[in-house]
Amino acid sequence: MQTQFQKRYIPLVGLAILALLFALWAGLLRLGWSLPTLSGLSSMHGPLMISGFLGTLIALERAVAIRQKWMFAVPIVIGVGWISLLISRSLGALVLTAGSLGALAILGIMVRREPKIHTITMAVGVLAWVIGNILWMSGLAIYQIVFWWQAFLILTIGGERLELSRILRPAHDQIRLFVLITAGLLAGAVLALFNHDWGARLSGLAMLSLSFWFLKNDLATRNIRHSLPLTRYIATCLFAGFIWLGIGGAFHLYFGALVAGQYYDAALHAVFVGFVISMIFGHAPIIFPAILGAPVTFSPAFYAQLILLHLSLIIRISGDLLSNQVVRQWGGLFNEVAILLFLGMTVYSIIKGAKK
Repeated sequence: MQTQFQKRYIPLVGLAILALLFALWAGLLRLGWSLPTLSGLSSMHGPLMISGFLGTLIALERAVAIRQKWMFAVPIVIGVGWISLLISRSLGALVLTAGSLGALAILGIMVRREPKIHTITMAVGVLAWVIGNILWMSGLAIYQIVFWWQAFLILTIGGERLELSRILRPAHDQIRLFVLITAGLLAGAVLALFNHDWGARLSGLAMLSLSFWFLKNDLATRNIRHSLPLTRYIATCLFAGFIWLGIGGAFHLYFGALVAGQYYDAALHAVFVGFVISMIFGHAPIIFPAILGAPVTFSPAFYAQLILLHLSLIIRISGDLLSNQVVRQWGGLFNEVAILLFLGMTVYSIIKGAKK
């Protein structure tokens, strides 16, 4: 049974999930589905998903790991930020930027305690989030700064994978290659501010290179045939995510500067859905027990959400590439059904695990 201390985190997890639900609502509006709306909601899809949902969850995860009391104020500030965003873009952007600075402070303490490649990578990822938020707050359009937000999530996930894959002891030349590719990813985000086309292509090349790097060096490649069902499921999620990172990178590399339209949708969602959401599916059995203290009870039914996510993303991107709005809409709708299925199954499995 959960302790009272662990139960205190439930409202913060709920704050992140509520941001996700608003982000999904906004996403359906952007896809063209006719739904009730709030003023400006559709334009807030990206910030709600990246800063509201993922920012809250990542800050909470780090706060739980270090457990200094002030750190728990950070996910609260981020939560206030995404709620403020629904009222005022400028106020919401300001508060979210403050929250991301708080998350950077948490990562700074983490690096000071353990100055290793994985902690530094995660800290650089959060720094990219801060920079992206500051640029967005200053008035730049999302397409101009989205590479900073992509770097935030790619490097945060990449740092976690480096930490979990340390038992493989990657060769020094592979670590140097990882650092070089990471530098290229950040250089692409910087370059995109001055030359959008070349910045997009450099970022895409770095994403494609990171995809190959993880497929070669990550523990998931070995665990995909593991005897334990949960370990095998996690590895399958991660392996699929690495493939989508490469596809998203290839789109950015090939198409270059994109500001809107179907190719923009394909390039961004290959990364944000194919890579990031697949990684969330895979890391949830690790993250939620660490936060809430209750194990996730694995079921083979978990594969239903994973298969639906990737099949629907293939449909969505096919609609993008064929300029077929109806196919794109239905693919996007089932992207969200897969995410909601994941939420429902995860909550159920945590409740079941807590009762044991």
